[in-house]
Amino acid sequence: MPSYAFPALDPHQSRLREPTEWEMQLSAAMEVAFGAGHYELPALVVALNASRVRPRDGGAWTEANFTALMRELGE
Repeated sequence: MPSYAFPALDPHQSRLREPTEWEMQLSAAMEVAFGAGHYELPALVVALNASRVRPRDGGAWTEANFTALMRELGE
């Protein structure tokens, strides 16, 4: 009897490129924030500002620049 192999699942199937080091640091900071219960945008922005990860321009995180970045990265 031949064995059946499930189709391979690729969790990054829609990724066009590898994430940058900065993007990996941002995702890690977001995971820490989510783990601490910061699920709403205002609380997430506060948590990101308390982390060492800054926006690309080096300023502070705001709801507007975080939302714009997520939109950009999601394209």
